[in-house]
Formats: sequence, C-alpha cells, structure tokens
Amino acid sequence: MLLEAGFSPYADNTELEGELFSKKEGVPDKGTIAPIEKERPQRVTIGTKEGDAPMGVTEALEMALSIKKRTLRESTYIKFRSRANRFGEWAVQRFGKGHNVALLDKRTVMEYLNEVLQRTSARNRNNARADLSSLFQTLEDNDIIARNVVKGIPQLRTQPKRNKTYAPDLLAKVEGHMGKNDPLLLLFVRFVSYCFLRPIEVCRLRVRDIDVRDKKLYLRTKTKLDKTKIIPDILLGELPDISAMDPEHFLFTPEGIGGVWDTSEENKRGYFTNRFKRVKEELGLGKEYGLYSFRHTYITQLYRKLAKDNPSFVAKSKLLPITGHSTMDALEKYLRDIDAELPDDYSHLFER
Repeated sequence: MLLEAGFSPYADNTELEGELFSKKEGVPDKGTIAPIEKERPQRVTIGTKEGDAPMGVTEALEMALSIKKRTLRESTYIKFRSRANRFGEWAVQRFGKGHNVALLDKRTVMEYLNEVLQRTSARNRNNARADLSSLFQTLEDNDIIARNVVKGIPQLRTQPKRNKTYAPDLLAKVEGHMGKNDPLLLLFVRFVSYCFLRPIEVCRLRVRDIDVRDKKLYLRTKTKLDKTKIIPDILLGELPDISAMDPEHFLFTPEGIGGVWDTSEENKRGYFTNRFKRVKEELGLGKEYGLYSFRHTYITQLYRKLAKDNPSFVAKSKLLPITGHSTMDALEKYLRDIDAELPDDYSHLFER
C-alpha cells in the first residue's frame, strides 16, 4: 500500500517516488519516462491504392456505369450511358486518356455543360448535369474522388414543353381517323386515355399483366416496381380475347396484340410515337399534340365532371387513385399544368 510506504496526500512525495519506482524492474525513473508517440495517420490518396497510378477519366466512368447499370431501368440506363460517354469523349479529347479523374473540377464540368447548352438546349444541359452529378456521386461514394464537384452547379430555368389538350371536336376527329385507319394504334391510345398510363408503360405490358376476370392491370412504373390499376369496363369492351395467348408475350407489337418484340422500351415508345406522327401529318396537327395529349384530355374531362357535383378537394380525392399520382400535391400541380382547373364564368363581376 502506498500509504504504508509513507505516501501522504498533503506532502511532497518526490523523493519517495524516486526510491520506490526506480527499484521496480522495467519502470524508468521519474523524469526519464519517454514520451508516447501518437500514431501518425496514413496518407490517403483519393482515386488510387498504394503503388497504383491515378484512375483515368475513361476507367472511372466505366466503373461508375457498371454500378449504375445494376440500379437503373434499361430505358433510363441507355440515356445515362450515352450522356456519360459523351462527357468521357470530351474529357479525353481535352486532357488525354490517362487524365486523373480526381483532377476534374467544377470549372471544367461547367465548360462542358456550356458547350451542351450552345449545341442543344437548356433542358438537355440540365439533363446532362443531373446524370453527371449522379455519376460523380458514385465516384465519391467509392472514394475515387474527394467530392462531387457537379453538386455545386445550378440548374438553368427552362420553359417546359407541354402536350396540348384536345378540344372535343378535334378529339372525335382524331379518334375516328385512327378507328378507321389504324385500330391497333387506337387501342394503344385507349390504354393511355382510360387507364391514364404513360406510353412507355403501355409498351411494357405483357399478356400476363392483363387480368380480364378480376379487371386488374399490373404494370411497372418509373417510380414503383409494381403497381395495380383497375381496367374500366369501357376498355374491357374493346379488348380482344387474349386468354389463349402466351402470357410472356408483349401485349402490343407492330404486328398486333400479343407477340414477341425484342427491342428496347425506348424503341417501342418511339415506334408508336412515330406511328401517331403519321396520323398527325394526315390531319395537319402540329407538334403540340402527341400521345400524352390523350392522357391530359381524359384526366381533364374526368376532373371537370367530378368537380360539377363535388367540392374541389373531394373531386381531387376521388381522382387521385384513378390517375395514380403519388400525392395530392403532385395531382394538383399536374392539373394546374394542363389547365384542367378553370374558374366559372365571372362576367357578373364586371357588372356595375
């Protein structure tokens, strides 16, 4: 015990410490204790392992794309890869193939985006910025670069392109023309009009996704893996008998209902878009009309009929599960964008 050896909490014990601790083997005398060296942190080189060369732009983008391919839909990945490759080609031309990706800064990416803006449009520039930011974030998450420099680049304001809603007379004319000259295209449009699907969602449908008995439709959307919607009787009455068809066949193909169609979703959507373009050319319609116009038109009709007999919020609440919007805010923004919600006649307010 230290107290038995003569230690006192109220006195100077320096001499006693020297006697006791110097006698213990392996314990240095007071005043000769060596300072403990702190462990020095190892130097980390972003984008390399010890002994490795820095990762080049091409190699880094290929790595990031291989990761993104596992998480994106095919249609999304195709555009994503195209934008990444265009940036990669630009960077190689500018700096050389082996240029360290970690040396790309905000100013360099801004220079590339400004070139995209000059060649195309603000919308394409913003899309390129978004995809590059996602790629650079993947590189940051995998310790290839120190930080995502694209995050600090702002988006540009754009004027969104909107498909125009059909007036009643024009709607009847267009649908009548398709019914007479292209019944398959009209049925495609019915899925857009009555189930409020996007054209690319119609292209994804397989025979097995249509449950005629239970009046259900199962689809993959851009926000959810699987989604269930009802098939209204008005559409069921126009469907052909699909009970004997191969469940794995696509519902819509260029040749008709039910068949093999081995191409990308983007190509499928483009095919029906071009098929409708021929209808527009024959009827003299401008580029403001498209397949999305049918979706806008029928949602507008539905909302205005519901709003006649219900307060606005009730009408929207009934409309929400029909259109498939994720939130009420999203539905309200959509209705504003397509001018579905118009005021009653206000002429009486001008009376003196």
